[in-house]
Amino acid sequence: MNHSLRAARVATFVYFILCGTAMGTWVVHIPAVEERVGISHGTLGGLLVLLGVGAFVGMQAAGPLTDRLGARIVVPATGVLCSAALALPGLPRDPWTLAGALLVFGFCNGCLDVSMNAHAVHVEKAYDRPVMSAFHATFSVGGVLASLVGAATASAGLSPAAGMATMGALGIVIALLSAGALLPTAPTPADANQTEQPPAAERRRTSGRIWLLAALALMVMLCEGAANDWSALHLKDILGAPASTAAFAYGTFAATMTIGRLLADRLVARFGPMATLRYGAATAAVGITVVTLSAWMWAAFAGWALFGLGLSGCVPQLFSAAGHADQSAAGANVSRVAGLGYVGMLAGPAVIGWLTHLVALNHAFALLTLLCVITAVAAGILRMGPDRTRETAASRH
Repeated sequence: MNHSLRAARVATFVYFILCGTAMGTWVVHIPAVEERVGISHGTLGGLLVLLGVGAFVGMQAAGPLTDRLGARIVVPATGVLCSAALALPGLPRDPWTLAGALLVFGFCNGCLDVSMNAHAVHVEKAYDRPVMSAFHATFSVGGVLASLVGAATASAGLSPAAGMATMGALGIVIALLSAGALLPTAPTPADANQTEQPPAAERRRTSGRIWLLAALALMVMLCEGAANDWSALHLKDILGAPASTAAFAYGTFAATMTIGRLLADRLVARFGPMATLRYGAATAAVGITVVTLSAWMWAAFAGWALFGLGLSGCVPQLFSAAGHADQSAAGANVSRVAGLGYVGMLAGPAVIGWLTHLVALNHAFALLTLLCVITAVAAGILRMGPDRTRETAASRH
């Protein structure tokens, strides 16, 4: 394996960590920013919607741009912009300014998210073996780093503005230093002439497949978003656990998801992406069903652990399939799948919250079981199109 490809993979890891750290840095400073601006939890919740709106718009903008200009240009540029924008939410002293800061930061973060995933698809193609899940695992590592650094800066007495600006400045330097190792993924003029006009029927099949992958991403990421916001509340409100114990429900879910993503590439290489998606979603369905039905706290912990482990390998397979469906439009296709998935991530907590007006919280989780079962049944979509060869070859080993 040549040195440049290995360097490109390392650089991709760096950008995933950078993206996770940027988002994590904002998350750990939310309480301090809320106090500084002087807003209620309800107002903050409304402002956070703007973060999601900005991210969604950024994803849709960055995908086609990455295909046109190449990841070597777009990924470092969005890495610099995302790092610079990280300082913005720490500055406002009124809700309107904070709203604008979150919109800009969300946009830049969404741009980086899609462009680095599009580049990860090209790295995976060059490696000719699954590597996508490990990239997503390092995004989670970035969140852990952000929590550690955030705790250290708070202990040192730094204000949110100073702490976030410091991390942003460090991110700019890292984004620029890592740029040279990225692959030149923009199609050459000759390649573009060959790939611009595929047959109309093939374009329709590819487009239909991308939207099916996006629908599955919405379901899986809705489940993930619901776990993020409701796992701790489930143990506290349904099982009567103390708040300090209930917090470990989300920690258990997040830990098994990270571990699963570190292991998922080996499973994909051994069994193929379709099996990884199918049995992962089935495992998640079992886990959340245990959570729904259990009256015992330790069984609930086991259920959340299974839920995280099962979901861990699902999203990377969907992103990878979208990127490989058409190498010349990897960025645009990933942006569709990631964008709709992000809608699911944002909608998950709200959907479960709405259901709690009708049924108990644990019974509302039955929706998550249903979505996981649908995903498992529909996993055969990964056998269609260009990924079929990779799936068959992988399953023989």
